[in-house]
Amino acid sequence: MLHKTKGIVLRTIKYGETSLIATVYTELFGIQSYIVSGVRTSTRKGPGKANLFQPSAILDLVVYHNELKNLQRIKEMKWAVLYQHIFFDVLKNAVALFMVELLQKCLKQPEPNPELFYFIEDAFLHLDVSEGRVQANFPLFFMLHLAGFFGFRIQDIYTAQTPYLDLQEGQFVAEHPEHPQVLEGSYSYITAQLLRAQQPDELQEIALNQETRRHLLQAYQIFYALHVPDFGEMKTLVVLQSVLG
Repeated sequence: MLHKTKGIVLRTIKYGETSLIATVYTELFGIQSYIVSGVRTSTRKGPGKANLFQPSAILDLVVYHNELKNLQRIKEMKWAVLYQHIFFDVLKNAVALFMVELLQKCLKQPEPNPELFYFIEDAFLHLDVSEGRVQANFPLFFMLHLAGFFGFRIQDIYTAQTPYLDLQEGQFVAEHPEHPQVLEGSYSYITAQLLRAQQPDELQEIALNQETRRHLLQAYQIFYALHVPDFGEMKTLVVLQSVLG
């Protein structure tokens, strides 16, 4: 049966001489793998459509869907959004690829979640037009707010009486935990500020230096590794930290 759905491209690999297998997070079906035939060839009508399947691309798709199959097929595809900057701007592209890798590590089961899809779509749209502090703080904002969709959002009850962020428990606590997975001082306070930011534009008010962003990115990676099975380390983190520097 044919369905129309939006999809966000996460990963592609070459298949055969002319095709791709694409991992796409879809509005209707969640994470799916698609075989996309013939997109790596050029014809008299123009070049192939492989360029549509860049990581973070948002597409309008017409797909065949069979619940019994692990590999679906795409009948039609076109841009749903034409980014102004993400594919060409070095910093924005590094942030986008970081976000994509994080999603790949978290999205394991093909379950539809429209609210999560709209959050991710909105995040990429905001990133595309972001500048200054909003752009630099965006990976931190995305990591913290994405966690809520997977059931381990940090409970924002930071006060002077609860100044320690226990990364294992995902909450601010009054006493330093016995384990080392903890943020304290300015790091826990900044995390509370990031959690309270409901829209990316609010990140403009949060002034952070390079070292603080590096430390928080490492800490949030640990936070995800504590809560997502087989999370491992993010390969794009080193690139992102270098570009942010």
